[in-house]
Amino acid sequence: MAVFDTAFHHTLPRHAFLYALPHELYVRHKVRRYGFHGTSHRYVALRYARIHHAPPDRFKLITCHLGNGCSMCAIEGGRSIDTSMGFTPLEGLIMGTRTGDIDAAAVLHLMAREGLDIEATGELLNRRSGLAGLSGLSNDIRTVIEHAGRGHERARLAIDAFCYRIKKYIGAYYAALNGADAIVFTGGIGEKPAVDPRAGLRAARCVWHRRRSAEKRSRCRRRDEDFKRWRADRGLGDPDP
Repeated sequence: MAVFDTAFHHTLPRHAFLYALPHELYVRHKVRRYGFHGTSHRYVALRYARIHHAPPDRFKLITCHLGNGCSMCAIEGGRSIDTSMGFTPLEGLIMGTRTGDIDAAAVLHLMAREGLDIEATGELLNRRSGLAGLSGLSNDIRTVIEHAGRGHERARLAIDAFCYRIKKYIGAYYAALNGADAIVFTGGIGEKPAVDPRAGLRAARCVWHRRRSAEKRSRCRRRDEDFKRWRADRGLGDPDP
């Protein structure tokens, strides 16, 4: 049996998976957005639907897989319509050691100025960047947060940049979906969040539900839309308190 991490994203529309390169390069080399973490995004979407006793095609979801590798997915009717990782897992969110989104011209500039070949450039972007590169400390967000709490300036900057990128993608996917029913967090950081994900919810101008406190049911209001944040661990049973 083979399970392909990209399979869930085969439903991406052409306008979402094509890069703005000469089309013949896509035809010859199949350079396009493939996306990754598909098994994770598919699982939490199905699990969310099961909890709500409804088929997956009834929901619009933004799923956030946050760990050493991070990606997000916009899911409509049980189908992936956009995702943050691209041709490789390098694109998108800031990760433990990966840059995420970066201007390709900046990469060319560094290759010229630093005398980097292709192998060294790949090492820089995939293994020496991200939280580790920004903080100068570690790819482990727990270590970065610990030092940020002690006043380490670059650690604080790394956390701020990490959260900002998540917030920006949530806003983009909320727009792409024309609204959403929930944001679902999973992965090592998502299940036991070391950073407060509510900043991302505020960016989407959504409704924050708290089951145990009727007085705090909404932090932001957007007409009649109900928007929930769910933590997708093994149970995925309740909205986060």
